[in-house]
Parts: sequence; structure tokens; C-alpha cells
Amino acid sequence: MPDLVLVVFLFVAAFLGHLALMIGAHNYSYGQNLPAGTSKLFHAGFALLIVAGPVVLYLATDSIDVRPFLLGYVGLCLLVGALWVPYVTWSRWRRRDPAVQVEKSSRVVDLRKELGYRPVGGGRVGPLPYLPYNEIFTLELVERTLRLPRLPKALDGLRVLHLTDLHLWGVPDKAWWRRAMELCQEWQPDVICLTGDVVETDAHHGWLLPTLGWLKPGVGAFAILGNHDQWCDHRRTREGLAQCGFQVLGGRWVTVEIDGTSLVVVGNETPWFGTAPDLAGCPAGAFRLGLSHTPDNYPWAKAAGIDLLLAGHVHGGQIRFPVVGSLLVPSKYGRRYDCGLFHEGPTVMHVGRGLAGDHAVRYGCRPEATLLVLRSAEATP
Repeated sequence: MPDLVLVVFLFVAAFLGHLALMIGAHNYSYGQNLPAGTSKLFHAGFALLIVAGPVVLYLATDSIDVRPFLLGYVGLCLLVGALWVPYVTWSRWRRRDPAVQVEKSSRVVDLRKELGYRPVGGGRVGPLPYLPYNEIFTLELVERTLRLPRLPKALDGLRVLHLTDLHLWGVPDKAWWRRAMELCQEWQPDVICLTGDVVETDAHHGWLLPTLGWLKPGVGAFAILGNHDQWCDHRRTREGLAQCGFQVLGGRWVTVEIDGTSLVVVGNETPWFGTAPDLAGCPAGAFRLGLSHTPDNYPWAKAAGIDLLLAGHVHGGQIRFPVVGSLLVPSKYGRRYDCGLFHEGPTVMHVGRGLAGDHAVRYGCRPEATLLVLRSAEATP
């Protein structure tokens, strides 16, 4: 019996290690600038390799010519599964929001119940929207208050609405989007930021104005595009966003004057469009608000002196498991920046879970819209 327990433990540890290595390689590769067809091939290839894991473990116990290589790989899997996976899981479970966040609240709205029907809409629907307990038709409205050290006193209380990853393709339908935007507008944001993956198909550019036209910022609205936007007519997407009142900041920055104080808004669409913006001419000492589709641009933001970076792209993993959290996260950093708030001086980064996706499935990872209320360190607490 003890031998059987040991064998089962080693097999489970090795398979967990294999799973971790395959998912890590998948996340890294899918975070790169790949064509749509290549991305799909990567998805299928890594899925096949994951399934092949037990076969590899079996072959490693047999006398075949490639046994030394297989045993070496199995040894690596054992180390990863027995040591690295538990350590990372424990570290992620213990992670807390950084100290710059002084308050957080949220509420969940079941828009399916509000509308009185399942707002599936049209398009290539498939069975996913009908899965039991699927959360794609809910909306979590999150409000975070951040005390930022370099925020000028004149900008204290600035209300920034962060939206990301709309993936307009028919699911949810227009009524869902209208109600979602009405709820966001109830916050009365000063600044609205949209961080990419806006339109999924050329047939849905006409959804932009009925969706985003409900938003009326007090100061201004800004947007960038993401990787999915390059797979349809991104010029029409830019034009549609402009019609909705958004300034599309592809590789550039603008200065907004608020009560005589400059706010610099910077857009970085790399690695999918253009190059990183040149900030040499930015007003000295101005607060810098950055927009990036992917959190992989965090090192750029820190080097560029961005005070607050907003990102999306990774959807929080779309499916999150208890304790473990996310698994599939398209980032070269894996699951490190999958969602939430991060502070690595001098930059605070907020990664939104997104509002939709090209796969209509979410578990433990509701669609999210976030209001960031910015407070100055100079203001009275």
C-alpha cells in the first residue's frame, strides 16, 4: 500500500508539473503578436500536448530508446509539480491589493434577470452561452479609491471609468450592452478609458454608437485598440470610436487641462500596432495616465514614468478556480498580472477582467467595469 501511495503521488505531481509547463508555454506564446490562424494552431497544439502528458509518463516507465529524454522531462515535471506549483499557488492566494488602494466596493447586477430573458443575441453563438451557471450575462461594478503619491491636489477626486475587452460580436445582445453602459454612466465619470479589443467582426462596427454612445464623460474619453482589433477593419473601429467621442491614442499622447492642471493621457498599442509613444515632449511633472491593451507593457510604463496604467487583454483568465485562480492567461508573464491592482514603483497598474470575449463562457470571473477614484496624497484623508 505505501508503494501505491508513493506511485500515485509521483504521478499526480508529475502530471501537475507537465500541466504547469504546458500552460506556461501556452500563455507566453499566446501573449505574442501572432496571426489569428497561428493562435488557433497554438491552442490546438498545446491542448494535444496536455492530453499527451499521461502517455509520456507511461512511456517513461517502459524500456524504449528515448527513455533517457523522457525520464529527464518527467524529472523536471516532478520538480515543478511538487515544489513550484504549490509555492506559486500559495503566493497567489496570499496576494493582497497594494497599499495605494484605500477603499474598494463592488456590486453584481444580473442583467439577464433585469432584461427578463437570456440576451444571447446572434452570430456564431454555439452552446457556451447556455451552460449552467455561466456568468457572461452578469456585470460586476467595482469601485476602487486610490491614493496616488504624484497626483496633483487639483486632480483630487478625479473619477476614471476603465472599460476593456468589449469583443462586440453579437453575444451579449444590444440590450445587454445598453443597460451595462447605463449603469456605468450612473457613476458620472470624469474620464473614460477603453483599453482595446473593441470589435470582433466587421459586421459589428455598427454596434459601436448604440453601445458607447450612452457614455458622457465630464472631461474626455480615450481609447486604444488591441490584438483582436487587428483581425478586422481597425480603421473603421477607430472611426467608429471617434464618432462616439473617443480620442484614439495609437502610439501617442495628449494633454488635458483640468482646472489649470495638466493630465497627460498616453496610449500604447504595442506589440500589435505601431511603436511605443515618444514621451520626450510631455509636460514636466504632469500626472501620466497610460492605456495599454496588455499588461505585458508594464515594464515600459515603469520606465516611462507612467503613474497609472490601465490594461486588459487577459480577461482574468475567464475561468477562475478556488484557491488556484486563473490558468489560461495570454501573457508572457503568465498569471502574474491576470486581473486586479498592482503597484511596482513608480507605476500603479489596474488590469480589468473585461466585459466580454470571443468565447462566451465565464466561471468565477464575472464581466467587470471599474471606476477608479483618484485621491491625492496632499489632500485631506
